[in-house]
Amino acid sequence: MNHLEALQEIADANGGNRAADSPGYEASLDYIYDTLHAAGYKPVRQPFSYDRYDFTSASLERVSPSPESYTYGTDFLDMSYSGASDGAFPARLTAVDLNLAGDHASTSGCEAGDFANFLAGNIALIQRGTCTFRIKADNAATAGASGVIIFNQGNVVPGDDRLGLFGGTLDLPQAAIPVVSTSYATGVELAGLSGVEMRLAVDAGVSRIDSFNILADTGGRADRTVVVGAHLDSVSEGPGINDNGSGSAGILETALQLKALGTEPTNRIRFAFWGGEEDGLIGSEYYVSQLTARQLKDHAVNLNFDMVGSPNFVRYVYDGDGSAFGEKGPNGSALVEKVFLDYFKSRNLPVAPTAFDGRSDYFGFINNGIPAGGLFTGAEDLKTEEEAAVFGGEAGAPLDPCYHAECDNIDNVNQTVLEEMADAIAHSTLTFGMTTSAVNGTAKGNGTGNVDLEYKANKLLK
Repeated sequence: MNHLEALQEIADANGGNRAADSPGYEASLDYIYDTLHAAGYKPVRQPFSYDRYDFTSASLERVSPSPESYTYGTDFLDMSYSGASDGAFPARLTAVDLNLAGDHASTSGCEAGDFANFLAGNIALIQRGTCTFRIKADNAATAGASGVIIFNQGNVVPGDDRLGLFGGTLDLPQAAIPVVSTSYATGVELAGLSGVEMRLAVDAGVSRIDSFNILADTGGRADRTVVVGAHLDSVSEGPGINDNGSGSAGILETALQLKALGTEPTNRIRFAFWGGEEDGLIGSEYYVSQLTARQLKDHAVNLNFDMVGSPNFVRYVYDGDGSAFGEKGPNGSALVEKVFLDYFKSRNLPVAPTAFDGRSDYFGFINNGIPAGGLFTGAEDLKTEEEAAVFGGEAGAPLDPCYHAECDNIDNVNQTVLEEMADAIAHSTLTFGMTTSAVNGTAKGNGTGNVDLEYKANKLLK
């Protein structure tokens, strides 16, 4: 809590946030660096640069038939890294390989052949499904589309809204044409009309951002490095004390207590404070991208801690073996999950699984075959009746009502679950730091799992 108080004071003194390119983030870096250095570590700043998506406004209008203006945020959303257009001239809407019947299985826009008869200058109406939004958008741009509307798929997937409005990302670099998303109902309505003309405008660009990760190492075997990571940046809307001051404070205090023990771990532990997470997991992806093939093999495991003090919490453990969601992590991820499950069982604390879906900084690690796992206490999702019966709290209310909001301040932290998670962070860090066995049971390097990531940070990829 002392660390969280410090981060709150930093946000208060710097415009109310600690976003990646802000003075608040720079001051947060200084706090982490100075605290680690004073404890006897030799922290380093790892610089990286990226193009941040900067959105200003968007509009969507049906000119004919039956003119209608759609409301941003209610009827449609821009996709992150959308291209820009002023929408000055209306364009004909063309549906691309839709499937609105049966199981709604859709490969709409996933192949260049879907655009065989597409008239250049038209706006493409594309259904979500199978491939990434980026592939759909790039295929449309190659076919000469002036813009893209991607509507939800319309199938039923437990725990996944395939009907409503959704937020997506095209990922870097910025797309050539404007791309927006809308609901299944809106897509079906548009597909059912003849001679539709639309205006689609997006005012967005990119700006170059320079940022840093902070890395601090213990001694120990470098060929079995244990990366203990949490993102340090907040969104621009608020101070980010639960998201993710809580994870940063948890691993910082673990690092300090580990140093105070005076015991060198068997394996090198690298405490990592990631930058640019809220802009798309930038810092952690950069870190992994700089590793050679040999260095990738020398990474035993990534432990990820992102939001561990949510007010209306559930104790979530990442589903490393895929038993709950079918998406398992790389070899060794099941063992990471088991370490957490065994720990909480020993404390008589119930837990629930959460999916490897790509919403946090483990993304780059599991994409490169490094075993991963971690803890999470919930974001914008609503607590179910079943979860309330097990964990207490309020059913039907968000797990974190201040997720990505101004009110994510020092009062937005459940200290009981924060303490429980902090103990689990310390336990897992020391467990993997001291083990004399290879995490994945082999000395031949890490293997990939069957993870099919749907998110990148808080935006859908496909």
